[in-house]
Amino acid sequence: MMLAAKGVRRPQRSLRPTVAASDAGQGIRAATTGAASVMRPAVMAIVSVFAVLQPMAAVASSAGSPASVAHVLVIVEENRSEESVIGASDAPYVNALASQHGLATESYGVSHPSLPNYLELISGSTQGVSDDGTGYSFGAPTLAGQLQAAGIGWRAYMEGMPSPCYGGAGGNGYAKKHDPFMYFTEVTRSAAMCASVVPLSGLPADLQNGTAPPFLWITPNLCHDGHDCSNATMDSWLAGTLPQVLASAWFAQDGIVIITWDEGYTGPGCCNGAHGGHIATIVVSSRLSHAATQSSPVDHAGLLRTIELLYGLPFLGDAECACSGDLMALVGPAPVPISGWLTAPHLR
Repeated sequence: MMLAAKGVRRPQRSLRPTVAASDAGQGIRAATTGAASVMRPAVMAIVSVFAVLQPMAAVASSAGSPASVAHVLVIVEENRSEESVIGASDAPYVNALASQHGLATESYGVSHPSLPNYLELISGSTQGVSDDGTGYSFGAPTLAGQLQAAGIGWRAYMEGMPSPCYGGAGGNGYAKKHDPFMYFTEVTRSAAMCASVVPLSGLPADLQNGTAPPFLWITPNLCHDGHDCSNATMDSWLAGTLPQVLASAWFAQDGIVIITWDEGYTGPGCCNGAHGGHIATIVVSSRLSHAATQSSPVDHAGLLRTIELLYGLPFLGDAECACSGDLMALVGPAPVPISGWLTAPHLR
């Protein structure tokens, strides 16, 4: 791990996006009894079309919030500069994702060592931390609390974690310093929220049973994230884990996977204070059918900003500043909803 002094971050401002919605319907009116027999074939045709579209509309409008919002997964890997991953022969799966999907070529960690980067990813702040201590407890708001308040389900999967809401420093490949959720009291003091920080072993069943919530987070263990092991090991784990997500019904419903690294060792930094090194950030989005690259700078607060944009949440901390960047160019435009009403022309 590299150690460096915490940089000065940008000023904060409050932005609260608003959403407006409207709907309308239109009926079909028959003219006269005598004309009814003439109109019947046309009306029946319209009814037939409506019968086909109605199930599609039901899928689009069912479950007002969690089932209709974007499905986002964040995976955080460890300790690699962008140049150590992109183009590396020992990371073929990562490079296939980068070449076939979305790659942010100017992505940066915010600080060193690991912990402040993880804290930034879910709170928009390093919380003043410049080490990997496991005894910290913060009262600041987090992405988890935002999602909970908005009625959007979330779950954080930690590989090697012995049980849900485990508060220990580590063991069995699990490291608390890579689990930011367990540092914030709004999670640890809420039984319901803390129960959403769980061992990774539950992910396959959640995907298969359709119980995976809209927002997911994965922290691999200390070997599979590349912290203690090679590029090849990290790449092999990702190749064995991600395909089940990409093939799932969860991903088919507006799925977006963001793979990033906590910190790198090169690069001047960006975004008015991010100095955690040049890292790779890859976006696999069901919204895009082609490869894409983004050259505008983005840091970990910009990744948080991206998630908050997708869910219509207020921006936390450093994510309030547009200088953090975002990944929306790699996410792609939102899918067009299917209206629950069929509008037919007047028949004469």
